[in-house]
Amino acid sequence: MTDASLTRWKVETRTRSSSVFAIVAALIILLAFAAPLFASRSVLQDLFFILTMLVLAQNWNLLAGYAGLVSVGQQAFVGFGAYAMFALVILAGLDPLPSILLAGVAGALLAVPTAFFLFRLQGAYFAIGSWVIAEVVRLALAQWKMLGGGTGTSLPREATRDMWGLKPIGDLFGVKSSGASDILTYWLALLLAIVTIGLVYRLLRSKQGLGLAAVRDNQEAARSVGVDARRMKTLVYLAAGFGTGLCGALIYVQKARISPDAAFSVVDFTAYVIFIVVIGGIGTIEGPVVGVIVFFVLRNILADYGSWYLLILGLIGIAIMLFAPRGLWGLFAERTGIQLFPIRRRLTGGPVSSSKSDPSKGGPHG
Repeated sequence: MTDASLTRWKVETRTRSSSVFAIVAALIILLAFAAPLFASRSVLQDLFFILTMLVLAQNWNLLAGYAGLVSVGQQAFVGFGAYAMFALVILAGLDPLPSILLAGVAGALLAVPTAFFLFRLQGAYFAIGSWVIAEVVRLALAQWKMLGGGTGTSLPREATRDMWGLKPIGDLFGVKSSGASDILTYWLALLLAIVTIGLVYRLLRSKQGLGLAAVRDNQEAARSVGVDARRMKTLVYLAAGFGTGLCGALIYVQKARISPDAAFSVVDFTAYVIFIVVIGGIGTIEGPVVGVIVFFVLRNILADYGSWYLLILGLIGIAIMLFAPRGLWGLFAERTGIQLFPIRRRLTGGPVSSSKSDPSKGGPHG
């Protein structure tokens, strides 16, 4: 019997750099959860800001970078989720923690009628339409007198003081309820960021992720191979609505005060988020992580420049789009080939001689 070549191939996404990063990331996560042991309250508040902006950026990147849905109205879900949380706490008497989760559901429910109208629009019309819907939601909630109307309102003191988990955290770290609240919201933001990145990564590595990439690149071609483009976009839009609403509620649990203009700020919750994704690298998971760090550093450096702050941010964004269209991470990955969250499938393996695999040929088990 002559030797025949057997072919042994397998599809892989993991790389050597991603394997090393997985270990480093686990250590960073453990250190991050232990941060309240050695970090000051102001540092925890800064970390909370970074993590919540990262969650908003990952959700917007999922829409624009992977589904091709460029929205400039994501503040609608931030504000609606925050107001849903306030309504549940003030009017229904629920604790803020379960109210955060229900606020995410409220964000997904808002995405249903929003998608019904927006998905009839394309390109720039979709972007403008998302902003118009956000303004409609803001004006509608500004009329809700039981939640302060146009001037806003605050969470009841007893709700923030007696929030679930504050007492054991206060006893553990020896801090007052305000300090325990910062620790709790920081841990929740960290958990939300980890879960968001994990779910996005899992989606992109799945069969649905391949379909989503096909829809983004060429919707008609995706339809021709059996991908339901409208269904994929709807599911992603609902998921982004849920995640953004959840994050908005968490942000305003930490703030404990809300007003329509603040909760529906297009600058704070859409313009900054777009800046983070664009400078970091749209269409990558690593991009928003890099972008939010750069944004935080620039924010601290330029904080004393007043109105020049936004102008300088805009100029930096334009420069990066001109000289690094794929963002800072895209430029780095292109030159080094490093991928921390690889989603590209690679075929590995090759022909294997049957004499090595058949015991009758005198192999190692022969």
